[in-house]
Amino acid sequence: MVQRNGGSERPRRVAIYCRVSTSDQDCDRQERDLVGHAERAGYEVVGVFKETLSGIRKSRGKQPLERKKVMALAQRREIDAVLVTELTRWGRSTQDLMATLGELASWDASLIAQTGLTFDLSTPQGKLVASLMASLAEFEHDLLRERVRSGIAAAKARGQAFGRQKGYRPSDRHAPEVLRLADEEKLSQRAIAVRLGISKTTVNEILKREKEQPAEASASSDRRLGTRDSAGHR
Repeated sequence: MVQRNGGSERPRRVAIYCRVSTSDQDCDRQERDLVGHAERAGYEVVGVFKETLSGIRKSRGKQPLERKKVMALAQRREIDAVLVTELTRWGRSTQDLMATLGELASWDASLIAQTGLTFDLSTPQGKLVASLMASLAEFEHDLLRERVRSGIAAAKARGQAFGRQKGYRPSDRHAPEVLRLADEEKLSQRAIAVRLGISKTTVNEILKREKEQPAEASASSDRRLGTRDSAGHR
């Protein structure tokens, strides 16, 4: 795929945009698929941008950081298109999608899905297709949200408990590996953080909790023994 530029031809310049919903996921598969698609189509990849953002949560009017960088590239005319796996990876609501697609069109850029669909608002047909697809995506999202709410309500009616267990911390899932790396491989906190892709603060908290637990257990045991001794002397 080429782009005409003053009579000459050059590869179409694209920015790859990947997005996942939670920190437990990664963009590797999306990136791999999109890079492969770009190579097959003959696109020139200007950059790869990865975002972790739930489409269900409201962004309170703030544009996602990585998507903002992509928009800046388009505004500076440094890319001709944005490549995504599907329309919903770019945005969820019809209003948001149409607004950003309109901005891209004003900078002579478009949005291309991995399926081959190009969303370009510079033509009436492009506007119609983009509007329909955005509306369908939002409708599907609303249906999913309603199913989730109904499922939770039904489960609560059956007495099923929801939410994080008392005392559970998000960092707890990293604890076994953090402790192993510290005890067996004797890695520093910084090295452990780099290895696992977490912050040094998280590593420090896990190790600190591990040191405190034996002390707490010992104190609790001493209290129980003291209670028994008191009872025996009565």
